[in-house]
Amino acid sequence: MFLQLDNLSKVFVSRDGSGEVRAVDDVSLGIEQGEFVTLLGPSGCGKTTTLRLIAGFEFPTEGRILLEGQEINNLPPNRRNMAMVFQSYAIFPHLSVFDNIAYGLKIKKLPSQEIRSKVAQALEMTELTGLENRAPNQLSGGQQQRVALARALVMEPKVLLFDEPLSNLDAKLRVQMRSEIRRIQQELGITSVYVTHDQDEAMVLSDKIVVMDQGRIQQVGTAFQIYRQPVNRFVADFIGQANFLPVTVLGQEGDQWQVRLMDQVISVPHVAEYAFQPNQEATLLVRPESIRLHPQASGGPITLPGRVHRTAYLGSLAEYDIDVAGHLMGAVVYNPGEEDLYPVDSTVYLELISDNLYLLPETG
Repeated sequence: MFLQLDNLSKVFVSRDGSGEVRAVDDVSLGIEQGEFVTLLGPSGCGKTTTLRLIAGFEFPTEGRILLEGQEINNLPPNRRNMAMVFQSYAIFPHLSVFDNIAYGLKIKKLPSQEIRSKVAQALEMTELTGLENRAPNQLSGGQQQRVALARALVMEPKVLLFDEPLSNLDAKLRVQMRSEIRRIQQELGITSVYVTHDQDEAMVLSDKIVVMDQGRIQQVGTAFQIYRQPVNRFVADFIGQANFLPVTVLGQEGDQWQVRLMDQVISVPHVAEYAFQPNQEATLLVRPESIRLHPQASGGPITLPGRVHRTAYLGSLAEYDIDVAGHLMGAVVYNPGEEDLYPVDSTVYLELISDNLYLLPETG
């Protein structure tokens, strides 16, 4: 394993001095060389502290950090062969683009010609060629972020670390920059650890997503696994939109669970992670895009009547909140025509796409 975290914990004294806060709690994670791994979770989940432990800005209370099999727990940041791209860019306002990118190389006292060559390569890779003589205040937010990325890349680190680098950009620029980051990372094959609370960023960028909550890892997997096969309700609710319906497990038939949903008996794909027992209460996960809306009962195998509580037309899609027997369910219709829109208080029928349903333990 290229980068490995073994039972990593970090404990801080609480601000009022009355106790301790376990910001990172027994985290173990393996990262392969060239892999792009994203630490994802809400504020306070421990993802940034984990990144700072990897970088050497914090030291672990317990556990080990290994890079290429060597423990680096006690090494300072400048001896870990890693580079960080910060949320605030952290570029020097009094230096030109060239000098900002060259700063670390000058500290290493490389020959001037080698510095020029390496900076030129970094400028080209980040599409900043021609801007090397500009001051940071003459750049857009996206260009400043590219300077911060180029400054990290020019050091040729073994591991590239990102601390929510796109959070200060507008929505359109975020989409553009995350594509650029992924392109450059794949081109170089550089091992990367990225921190964000933005699920879209995580799903677009990552080879592997690590979902965290309260200092612990909840699930590690690909974007598909995290979204379609969440291990618990927290992960299901944090990644994308989710509807949760109470059901009773009746039994298993082949590769399907038979469950009672309201007054219907329906089939749900078998989940290998869980061994449900007959009469066990469980939770049915229904994603909004797994619902088809009809003005009349469709005759589908799983159809529920409901009343529209909210309608939101967003151009490429329409969002609905629908009251189904006291449960408010979200549904999405893509590319809706005017005749497809359902007004508030209208009756609709929700057809659930059975292959997309997922069963979770009640307490998950």
